[in-house]
Amino acid sequence: MTPQACPPWVVLHVPHDSTAVPAEARAAFVLDDAALQQELLRMTDHHTLALFAGAQAPNVVRAPVSRLVVDVERFAQDADEPMAARGMGVIYEATSQGAPLRRRLTEAERAALISRYYAPHHARLEAAVTQALAQFGRCLVLDCHSFPSVALPYEQAEPAARRPGICIGSDAFHTEPALAQAFVRAFTQAGWEVALNEPFAGALVPASRYRRDARVQAVMVELNRELYMREDDGSRWADFERTAERVRGCCLRAVGAVGAIDALSRR
Repeated sequence: MTPQACPPWVVLHVPHDSTAVPAEARAAFVLDDAALQQELLRMTDHHTLALFAGAQAPNVVRAPVSRLVVDVERFAQDADEPMAARGMGVIYEATSQGAPLRRRLTEAERAALISRYYAPHHARLEAAVTQALAQFGRCLVLDCHSFPSVALPYEQAEPAARRPGICIGSDAFHTEPALAQAFVRAFTQAGWEVALNEPFAGALVPASRYRRDARVQAVMVELNRELYMREDDGSRWADFERTAERVRGCCLRAVGAVGAIDALSRR
């Protein structure tokens, strides 16, 4: 998706591709360096910025730190976040394997992490969406992810189950059916096996717009990591750039599909 082709009312949200763990957060982790690197390998949506946005794409909101530090895709309050029951709310307490990740934080330490990383990220997302609405009267948040080819223990899914190449996630309020189907169709026509809301479901919008503003549409696109990288070390396959071009092309065709844009503009 190039700067020239990407509609200016589309905001790319890239929440999980960073591996950065600042020193103040690292000090609270109970994992040694080797175990932490392994957990980063498992849990990071590696290379998704490059897959979806390329080097120059506009309107990108990317989390600057690893989801192991703060997961910007979660609700800020654990009471609102289903994954908190697995120790993986906005601030993870457990690893993907169910082992302890960090020592128990004080409320002040939790608040400091949210203030330093979570709140500014969502402020950037809010600003990008608000600008799109002000200029164009509509906004589409394209939520960019990847997933491992074999389910991790925290997912509580069958590890032997076959996983699709592409997962499209939708929200009952913020995703027009025509929009979700346009993404399913674009990736299917490109030759990939596609599933809707499987193995992951949903799509993110700013909290201030959630279930309130139907002008803000959202769709999640998740790539199976085996399509573009070696999962044992995180390195890219030789044809990574070709895969990235296909991904961006599919997204662009879906956004521009007749019916999807019409449905979006009518809301």
